[in-house]
Amino acid sequence: MWGCLVALVGPFFLVRWYRERQVVSQLQDKYVFITGCDSGFGNLLARQLDMRGLRVLAACLTEKGAEELRRQTSDRVETVILDVTQTESITAAAQWVKEHVGDRGLWGLVNNAGILGYLVPNEWLTKQDFVDVLNVNLLGMIEVTLSLLPLVRKARGRVVNVSSVVGRVAMFGGGYSISKYGVQAFSDSLRKELSPFGVKVAIIEPGYFQTNLMNFARYPGSAQASWDQASPEVKEIYDQHYVAAYIKGPSILKSLVTQDLSLVTDCMEHALTSSHPRTRYSTGWDAKFFYIPLSYMPTCLIDAIFCWIFPKPSKAL
Repeated sequence: MWGCLVALVGPFFLVRWYRERQVVSQLQDKYVFITGCDSGFGNLLARQLDMRGLRVLAACLTEKGAEELRRQTSDRVETVILDVTQTESITAAAQWVKEHVGDRGLWGLVNNAGILGYLVPNEWLTKQDFVDVLNVNLLGMIEVTLSLLPLVRKARGRVVNVSSVVGRVAMFGGGYSISKYGVQAFSDSLRKELSPFGVKVAIIEPGYFQTNLMNFARYPGSAQASWDQASPEVKEIYDQHYVAAYIKGPSILKSLVTQDLSLVTDCMEHALTSSHPRTRYSTGWDAKFFYIPLSYMPTCLIDAIFCWIFPKPSKAL
């Protein structure tokens, strides 16, 4: 039995390994536009692609972030200021990209910009708290993509969208998981639409990595701020023991944080440079061995695991 299984599965992985090692030609002539390059994945990817010889168009939110990136890279990296929540900023950045790439088109678009928002019970939040996250992580990403798709199609290039493992399994309330579920849906539909034009769409699904986005040193303050704005009725339901435990954050999640950001940027680079990129890249041991398997389990089992991880209010049944 095992011999038959190896005989069937072995050739599949061997062929996939061979195909994925094939690299796109003339990388030095290709332009890649990356959002969210002030820090974290976007910043590291810009530096990484620069070392590979690609021409990088890096979008930063602040001039300080842009200056620091320029100091760390060669003249193959050029920067622009971009706020993905502002249509005027996106339009200006798209025109800037068009002027740089010319008739060659845009080989790669990496939608990396994102914010975390509050990871707390939904009742602690207002509608605006959800809107703030969706405007950056989902609606901003969609508008950037639509603005640059003609250039990507012209180059028969790549779109790489950064989602998350919580785009499969929602662990907290707030807009972050909602936005990442939306990224998954948008990417899936986009991949089918653009396939006839030779454009490939990849989804990156990181686990918990130590970036400015997922920084547990900042998490307690964010949770406390959301609790402070909760209504008196909500504060009557959730006792102080529950609030203190939730604000501190589950220790099991802190233990899953990965420090090596290159695990994610290597996947992004592969999606941009491989002749046969994958459609999904799940990165981090927690993603591969906890969240992804968890997403295929029965819902009742997933709920039971989360109830075990998180505290319960004393007034709950």
